[in-house]
Amino acid sequence: MGYCPQFDAIDELLTGREHLYLYARLRGIPESEISRVAEWGVQKLGLSEYAGNCAGTYSGGNKRKLSTAIAMIGCPPLVLLDEPTTGMDPHSRRFLWTAILSIIRDGRAVVLTSHSMEECEALCTRLAIMVNGTFKCLGTIQHLKYKFGGGYVVTMKIKAAKAGLTPDLGPAESFMESSFPGCIQREKHYNTLQYEIATSSLARIFQLVLTNKERLNIEDYSVSQTTLDQVFVSFAKQQSGEEDTVPPHLRASGPRREKKISPLPRVTSKNR
Repeated sequence: MGYCPQFDAIDELLTGREHLYLYARLRGIPESEISRVAEWGVQKLGLSEYAGNCAGTYSGGNKRKLSTAIAMIGCPPLVLLDEPTTGMDPHSRRFLWTAILSIIRDGRAVVLTSHSMEECEALCTRLAIMVNGTFKCLGTIQHLKYKFGGGYVVTMKIKAAKAGLTPDLGPAESFMESSFPGCIQREKHYNTLQYEIATSSLARIFQLVLTNKERLNIEDYSVSQTTLDQVFVSFAKQQSGEEDTVPPHLRASGPRREKKISPLPRVTSKNR
């Protein structure tokens, strides 16, 4: 089993390559193979430029890369990653995603925790959301969107009746309110409308919009499902504050806090 902790457990006086040599020996890799395996970790995580430098000089992103490389050393069948991309820039994050996907394709299992829904959608086949230390849901991303999502988002771009005129959004707004009672207008710009529809079939949405496309001067439109971020936020609202879990006798002994900060729920994802 390979493990990448949330906080980097590295020795600041050892170089990145020395870390990989050390953990390769701890994994029981034959001495003749250690050099090749360590170099594989360096190349896999893009640490070639910094492999000879002391880990204490690494940026936060490179420390996370090194911790992930240590977790992957020896090709363990199960890899546990606790927020592996924390502190990484977008380019490094994408690079690490590619490395994680490659070990998944090798048939190994990866379990990771993350607060990034983009990361979960890119890497995960199954996802679980925890609130106050309790699993609230478990399933594929599509299943969670369907079961806990808020319906669909309809975006329409309205064209002007004549060139040079301002697009008239009134008819389209009236159409949406009458055709989909209870819909919520999320955005309204110069020629764009966006609505959130909680309860309606996908076929009915397309049918009504397509039938009235010419009458409403709709230039183009799109219908998308509720995003994973919206599902996550709906669960985040259930997260109680830290003080709610403190016994009353302990809470009374300390100074009273005027501001309470609620941590986000954790997302645990599993890939096979």
